[in-house]
Amino acid sequence: MDSDYEEKLVNIENNVQDETSLAWKKLCEYVEKIAEEGSEEFAPRKYLGYELYHQIYTLPKTIAKLKKVKHILLYGSKIKRIPPEIGEMEALEDFDPYTSYDLHWFPYEIRNCKNLKDSTVSTRALYGNYYHRRPFPDLTTNPVHYDQKEIKCSICKKEIIQEETNQLWTSLWVGTDVVPLLVNSCSEECEKKIPKSPKAYVRFPHKGGSDLIQPTLEDWEKIIHKRQNALNEAKKKNKDR
Repeated sequence: MDSDYEEKLVNIENNVQDETSLAWKKLCEYVEKIAEEGSEEFAPRKYLGYELYHQIYTLPKTIAKLKKVKHILLYGSKIKRIPPEIGEMEALEDFDPYTSYDLHWFPYEIRNCKNLKDSTVSTRALYGNYYHRRPFPDLTTNPVHYDQKEIKCSICKKEIIQEETNQLWTSLWVGTDVVPLLVNSCSEECEKKIPKSPKAYVRFPHKGGSDLIQPTLEDWEKIIHKRQNALNEAKKKNKDR
């Protein structure tokens, strides 16, 4: 991995989208079209065409209107971030941003999509993925900014100003993948409600940064080996009864 890519991974990019561009205007138009038609598929590349599609680096907050969309197709996109409003897409079942290599993290709110069962994510690009252990950006010095002054707590939905939020990273199951999630928390009480991460990952919510110690791939393999030995021992005991 070259040094430029390494640097790119450890910094949060804010203000990623030119909202005066034709590509953005066409995307917003497409969202309204899909919402009005009650379509079950959101596939912006089909509507925008290849050239404009690759000028899209995030999605508009208006995706919250897509109440009937079951499938999001973002294959091969240049998307860098997904807005928290994705959590309001209550019918979402399948999320496919495969080969979107600039997409390193997701909003915690995506866990509100209770029907989401399938995901196809390029996990090697993700912060904290257990094969590559990409470093998590330091949210203390490099927080995520939004284009509105007030945002909602990821846990309790209370409205807070951005300066009041405590931003944290966690890694949890979304569809068929464990992905890094950004939490905007309003209180310690809300932070206690964040589920514990799987054993192959940092188990607690954290701020990221160079001091964060992540489990190694060897640690994960030891866990798998230990789990398999326990299963084999249990099978042997059952067989001997």
